[in-house]
Amino acid sequence: MSQPDLFVVCKNCGSEVSPYVTECPYCGQRVRKRAPKIDRSSGEAATKRRRRATKLPRLRAEEIAGIAPDTRPYATGALILLCAIGVLVFAADPGRDLGSLLVSNRGEDDVWRWFTTPFFHADQLGYAFVALVAAGVFGTLLERRFGPVAVVLTFVLAGAGGAALAALLETPPLLSGDDPIWTVMGANGAALGLLCAWLVDDRLAARRGEDRENDLLGVYVIAAVLVLLSLTTREANIAAAVGGALVGSAIGLLLPRLTRRA
Repeated sequence: MSQPDLFVVCKNCGSEVSPYVTECPYCGQRVRKRAPKIDRSSGEAATKRRRRATKLPRLRAEEIAGIAPDTRPYATGALILLCAIGVLVFAADPGRDLGSLLVSNRGEDDVWRWFTTPFFHADQLGYAFVALVAAGVFGTLLERRFGPVAVVLTFVLAGAGGAALAALLETPPLLSGDDPIWTVMGANGAALGLLCAWLVDDRLAARRGEDRENDLLGVYVIAAVLVLLSLTTREANIAAAVGGALVGSAIGLLLPRLTRRA
């Protein structure tokens, strides 16, 4: 790009005048028809323009929008491990009495049962597999976005909230039987809590205009499977599922306000 002359010479008086004027200030002779445009592409203005034009690099193949790919879901793994240990403890001795750690309709009102019963699945291996796989998937997604503390609190509070709702309402199993005594156990409510917390945050992001391109159909299918466990497993109480989902949804509303992770 050519630069304007430092000065021009007036043909009438021979004076050197600025190239950005059309008339000589000394004799009034017209120097040129119009002054050249000032080049504003250098200096501070250009710096500001370059800053505005700066864009984030494209996501790498292993990256998900808003999620740090190198974050390891240690908290989620620890929660799944604790639940797996609960399964193994019962499998090693099926006659072991876990009544003091479980919520049931026998009239016990010990609060600690709300927090311990989600970690035990007795001999319901199919129930344990479905619930823990769902907890692992959405716990990992939630932990990579908000960190380990958020995952632990969501799992524990959602599981306890579901168990507490089942105990306080004394909701009988949808799959009723001849035995009037029933027990609420397992991570059904905790898994639904993690799922709902992640889903609420995702929908809030969509309302802010952040398109994370998540496959919500798969999320809804997993949620439906967790709810339908109440039809096939007495221990997966429907009140525990509903309570866990409500607690998880409330946590999902709070997490973006309490944390500032991308």
